[in-house]
Amino acid sequence: MKLFKKVLIANRGEIAVRVIRACRELGIRTVAVYSEADRQSIHVRLADEAICIGPAEPQQSYLNVPAILSAAEITDSEAIHPGYGFLSENPQFAEACVKSGIVFIGPRPENIRLAGDKARARTLLKKKGIPVVPGSNGVVKDMETAKEVARKVGYPVVLKASAGGGGRGMRIVRSEEEMEMAFATSQQEAVATFGSGSLYIEKYLSEIKHIEVQILADHKGNVIHLGERDCSVQRRHQKLIEEAPAPGISEKTRKRLWDYAVKAAKVLKYRNVGTIEFIVDEDENIYFMEINTRIQVEHPVTEAVTGVDILKEQILLAAGKEIDRKAFKLRFLCHAIECRINAEDPETFMPSAGRIGMLYLPGGPGVRVDTAVYSGWNIPSQYDSLIAKVIVRGMERTEAIMRMRRALEEFIIEGVKTNIPYHLKVLSSEEFFSGRYRTNLVENLK
Repeated sequence: MKLFKKVLIANRGEIAVRVIRACRELGIRTVAVYSEADRQSIHVRLADEAICIGPAEPQQSYLNVPAILSAAEITDSEAIHPGYGFLSENPQFAEACVKSGIVFIGPRPENIRLAGDKARARTLLKKKGIPVVPGSNGVVKDMETAKEVARKVGYPVVLKASAGGGGRGMRIVRSEEEMEMAFATSQQEAVATFGSGSLYIEKYLSEIKHIEVQILADHKGNVIHLGERDCSVQRRHQKLIEEAPAPGISEKTRKRLWDYAVKAAKVLKYRNVGTIEFIVDEDENIYFMEINTRIQVEHPVTEAVTGVDILKEQILLAAGKEIDRKAFKLRFLCHAIECRINAEDPETFMPSAGRIGMLYLPGGPGVRVDTAVYSGWNIPSQYDSLIAKVIVRGMERTEAIMRMRRALEEFIIEGVKTNIPYHLKVLSSEEFFSGRYRTNLVENLK
């Protein structure tokens, strides 16, 4: 295995800083690309080299493929790390990297393309014996087909964008009367967000846990898992809090999740780092939901409980590292929780851009903060509102919860509003503390 000498990071914010740290520990030089709005960003200062690739608007900078590839070429970068969001799940970008002789640090373009076609992935895995939520066989072509499938499955159902994720293009439909409006709205949103209006249907299950399994796969098809994470604390399908190991499920279910994840990765001939997402219902029935072909925002939770540096593994796998399944010993060292700190009003959830005044980050035993903000930094309005991730470890779950509450109470950030008060509300609820919470936890707190 020959390690890269230089990696370009096609992203910004905390994930760009995280990649720089991993590269530095591996002895790899880094190149940061940045928009004009990010000229004073921390990732620009920490990287060995930095190149401005355009104005603040993402389409002209972080989504500007020619500019990014040109930056890689003029800096002699051997590989590109896409982080998450932006171009991280764009198969055309991954193909463009390959054609330019640059290694894309992630799965193969065909992996990204298949995973992005969620209806097709569902159908393929169902044929291989992996359970999926009852629904359509592939995409629904039109309104009448959607109504027909919904009648067979039984209302309520969920319309989902086949090329989507993050709740975009998704609508819960409770009756045939709602279908027409929901279908048109979902299709329009899917086209605007993903460039494709293809939709598929699933039975809507309300009392569920959203659990994902972290997997690593090498170029020879060896696959291992790093356990599961519970991502059920969500608002409008956007994750807020994640923890590992997942509470409130049996050990039998936990092992079945791991087995299904590894099997799914092998069926899809997956390579590099990825996440297989599942639904677990009240009776602990498991259903495949989707596969994410990038590093996840919540990857530090798994790093905390296993001691595995997933970013380093991602880079090493892209460089050709082979997984020694016999030598690998999975260990769970603790319980970990992550809270996503967003610059937004904790009551209205509207974004809160602006200049950061005083900033004090929490610390102490078992506390980690991944961030790219600093006192005096102007938070741009053009990008995602995530400004920090607080990750804590505890010997057991109760200690982790109390440690997170302590850490959030220490977190001081002036000049912008954040969702820290909302996190404290969730963490103090009896439902969260019990570990038996479902994806409707946030709705129940209102």
